[in-house]
Amino acid sequence: MPPAIEALPPEVIAEWWIPFEDFLAKERRYSVYTVRNYRQAFEDFYRWLSSPSVGLWSGGIDALGPREMRDFVIEAQRRFDRRTLHNHASALRTFFKFWMRLGRLRRDPLLGVPLPKLEQRLPQFLTEEQMRALLNGPQRLLQNGTADAHTTWRDRLAMELLYGGGLRVSELVALNFGAIDFDSGVARVVGKGKKERLCPLGRVALEVTKHFRATFAPDKGPAGAVLVNANGTRLDVRTVQRMLKRYLALADLPLDLTPHKLRHSYATHLLNAGADLRLVQELLGHSQLATTQLYTHVSIARLKDVHAKAHPRA
Repeated sequence: MPPAIEALPPEVIAEWWIPFEDFLAKERRYSVYTVRNYRQAFEDFYRWLSSPSVGLWSGGIDALGPREMRDFVIEAQRRFDRRTLHNHASALRTFFKFWMRLGRLRRDPLLGVPLPKLEQRLPQFLTEEQMRALLNGPQRLLQNGTADAHTTWRDRLAMELLYGGGLRVSELVALNFGAIDFDSGVARVVGKGKKERLCPLGRVALEVTKHFRATFAPDKGPAGAVLVNANGTRLDVRTVQRMLKRYLALADLPLDLTPHKLRHSYATHLLNAGADLRLVQELLGHSQLATTQLYTHVSIARLKDVHAKAHPRA
């Protein structure tokens, strides 16, 4: 077993982390998952600074400069992949800017420090045929007697909403019936940064939602959770992740695909069918168009692949 990671000193948490955490949660309105990731970045940074071989914490963060931070980046590359390192650096930049605003730091020590170049990774997605196989999984289990009716409809509902509405898994488990306009088939979803957006759910997802609500939901009122276990408790993110792996295996699809890949599939299929990029940006709740543009690269790559296979002069 790997050695246990020693907890940070309470005084360090109280002085440096708690005020920053309050800023992230209350002012920036970041999700608990984002705050957790920022804390991991801070804790890793503190452990490096305070390690006997470095010993820089005692000198104060304000004494750090680009030279020390280059050393940190070089050492961190031995422990993290490039994307994780970039995420940690982003968290630390926010951390430094927060304390600069409060006068505890004079400058951002990461300013001008180069990071290893990221490879452009296109979002993974399922083809429409693969999505059909995945979404048919719950019904297959019901027919062969390996799943009960509640589990079948609950799991189908979860996947239909992820794919039909393009929801994040955190948005899915937080969804209440009061957020859905059953006449228009549109859900009001609270996403990152507590931003609200309207998500058309699609005909199939709406019908499955209505059936699950009428047949299995213990609380059908506005505050009732859309996704609940047989005992009436709201599903959590981890349960949805485990559930998806069951149906990935059943459909003979890669088990490393996550619920977020259904959202990727939603966006890619919309663009493949001719949807406007700005519209897809609104549907996904992206604050930057560049984030949505990644899906156009997926669509172009798919078109090039089809061309290469089908055209005699390709």
